[in-house]
Amino acid sequence: MLTFGSYDRHMAEKLDHFDYRILEELQRDAGQSQRALADRVGLSQNACWRRLKALEASGVILGRTVVIDRERLGAGFVVFSLVKTRHHSADWLRRFRKHVSAIPEVIDFFRIGGEYDYLLKIVVGNMSGYDQVYKRLIEDIELETVTSLFAMEAIEEQRPIPLG
Repeated sequence: MLTFGSYDRHMAEKLDHFDYRILEELQRDAGQSQRALADRVGLSQNACWRRLKALEASGVILGRTVVIDRERLGAGFVVFSLVKTRHHSADWLRRFRKHVSAIPEVIDFFRIGGEYDYLLKIVVGNMSGYDQVYKRLIEDIELETVTSLFAMEAIEEQRPIPLG
């Protein structure tokens, strides 16, 4: 049974095979109809709907999303930026989170352990677009180092979380 660090162990104990199947199917296709979802997991529509609502109410399901083709939208340039700072106060972290969260091209943002303090995934159209994001990132906030890695190919992306 899957459990994560801050994951509610009591909720994990309550999940059964059908709940995991619902989660697997929604990760595969969040836009499928209620009927198709129920058929795929082997439940009636009403039973599937009740379980789906319980998963949402408990916070196991935080939302549903659509996977898009970045290239077709002119946002095919992916950059992973590693940030190091000398500042570790709660106030600085609050300001930095607010600062980075205001940059829409930063689609993932993590505080990490190791040599660097933060990891950002940035999606733009090209190097010039990244340069504009970089200038916004370093504007009005002191950072020690920003090291960026440029993705050449997405081999696997937005894979489902393994549940079983």
